[in-house]
Amino acid sequence: MPAVREAETLSAERAASLLSRHGSPLYVYDAGAVRAAYRAFVAAFPYRPLDVHYAIVCNKNRYLVRALAELGAGVHASTPGDAHAARAAGVPADRIVYSGSNLDARDFDYVVGSVHFIREGAVDMDDYSAWTSGRSVEEIWRRYFQTIGEAAASGLFDVLAHPDLVKYWSPTSPKRRLPEGDLRRYYELAIEGIAQSGIAVEVSTAGLRKRAGEIYPAPAFLEMCLHAGAPVALSSDAHRPEDVGADYDQALELLERLGVSELSVFDRRVRRLEPVGAGGLAGSTGAPPR
Repeated sequence: MPAVREAETLSAERAASLLSRHGSPLYVYDAGAVRAAYRAFVAAFPYRPLDVHYAIVCNKNRYLVRALAELGAGVHASTPGDAHAARAAGVPADRIVYSGSNLDARDFDYVVGSVHFIREGAVDMDDYSAWTSGRSVEEIWRRYFQTIGEAAASGLFDVLAHPDLVKYWSPTSPKRRLPEGDLRRYYELAIEGIAQSGIAVEVSTAGLRKRAGEIYPAPAFLEMCLHAGAPVALSSDAHRPEDVGADYDQALELLERLGVSELSVFDRRVRRLEPVGAGGLAGSTGAPPR
């Protein structure tokens, strides 16, 4: 099996030279390491014929896609944009397998959409962080809420999860602080997509367990969503059994204060509104609370 070599590490001088030439943010890939990894992957399968298709949703960089295509890889596209990116990279149409999103068959009770990554990187993780991209806090917030609006308007999702996740680090990190002034100017960027789609907006108690220290979304953002006609789904976004339903008392208090008396419940992607507490539920984004 071919060896997979580690990617070359750029010297500070080389990195500075590339930044000055191409600007920031800049992503640099070791094409040799990518080719070696592909060959090792193919060699790991003992049978032939073997037809490998690269999932272009992972990275649409046309030079990488072209390099893999030259080694014999096709492309797996799950959206029209994926297929367009593959064709723009020179991949022949007969080497593109298109599967679509496969979400219309109603195999699920509900589909949750969220934004963790924007073009500049992740908003809630140190790895691939948008906060080290050179963009200002204001630019990151603007991009985030534009993306939230686009996600809502896509029609792919039933519930919009933790819709102001970008506040994840505040107030503990000065470099990732809240922007100055009235934050509704950022929320407004998402409202049209939320209003047009009719998506349910998640009220998540997870923010109380994170550095943000408050419920997602902020009351002012939630008020704007309610004014736009959005229904509410309640969630604890539990990643541990002991967090299921955590802090619902605080969420219900907020909802009562804002006049919300019904919550979204889903069955095979069909939403209905139930009074808070109906059927023994404190409210959830589906059958059990998540």
